[in-house]
Amino acid sequence: MSQKLDRRLTPARSDLAASYLKGQVEADCFKDGAPMEVRACIVDVRREPRPDAAVDTQVLFGERVEVYDEEEGWVWVQLDNDQYVGWIAANTLWSKLSRPTHRVCVPRTFIYPGPSIKLPPLLALPLGAEVEVIERRGDFWMTTNSCFIYASHLTQLDESFPDFVAIAEKLLNAPYLWGGKSWMGIDCSGLVQLSLLMRGYKAPRDSDLQEQQVGKPIDYNAGLQRGDLIFWKGHVGIMRDESTLLHANGTHMLVSSEPLSLVRDRNLQAGAGDITSYRRL
Repeated sequence: MSQKLDRRLTPARSDLAASYLKGQVEADCFKDGAPMEVRACIVDVRREPRPDAAVDTQVLFGERVEVYDEEEGWVWVQLDNDQYVGWIAANTLWSKLSRPTHRVCVPRTFIYPGPSIKLPPLLALPLGAEVEVIERRGDFWMTTNSCFIYASHLTQLDESFPDFVAIAEKLLNAPYLWGGKSWMGIDCSGLVQLSLLMRGYKAPRDSDLQEQQVGKPIDYNAGLQRGDLIFWKGHVGIMRDESTLLHANGTHMLVSSEPLSLVRDRNLQAGAGDITSYRRL
């Protein structure tokens, strides 16, 4: 590369780079991305095209990606929502793009083959998944491919939840998973990103980028309030009130709620360092 760019957000290698990066990076060739859509519930985004490679993040049903390369069943992509770059399984995508109208607003919901909860579900969709619906049938919305989702589990795509903390609280006790972004497993920055998405705010994926870009610094001595973000090096949590932190963490291996003072003391004792900043949207 001709200049230092964040590898997490830059679709560039020595042999191939995105066309929009011409003049910014050096590569053997440049290519336009091919837009595709995620059609699996939750898809791991890996650092290398191997099933045992590290997972950096996940992409959810209905999200769009730009595909730049394919290798033995894997595709190298950039995610549209947060610009993250990585490898995902090619069979989780399709080229027929929908026009999402609604988003899942509960931790998990099902897609049914008909408008009845007694039918065996086809898929389970996570919070934040995007779908296109065309018609109301009783308690259900019908999707463009004639599947059905319980209506109260969806919200219009342009509707936002001002209290994003209430969204994060829905994931209380979800298991901790590095790179995770759903009730099935989530990490600290994934919890922040996902809950802010439901507010209508597209936050970066990782905690260091969130600390740089989300909200404004505040003075701890002026008092904390619900929705404030608390950062350590490599960690972030959300204040439920002036003293209680909600965060996905490796100590409990869960999304847990506990006094901020306890978390701060525990991190100091473990050698993880002190709080690096307090920020407010």
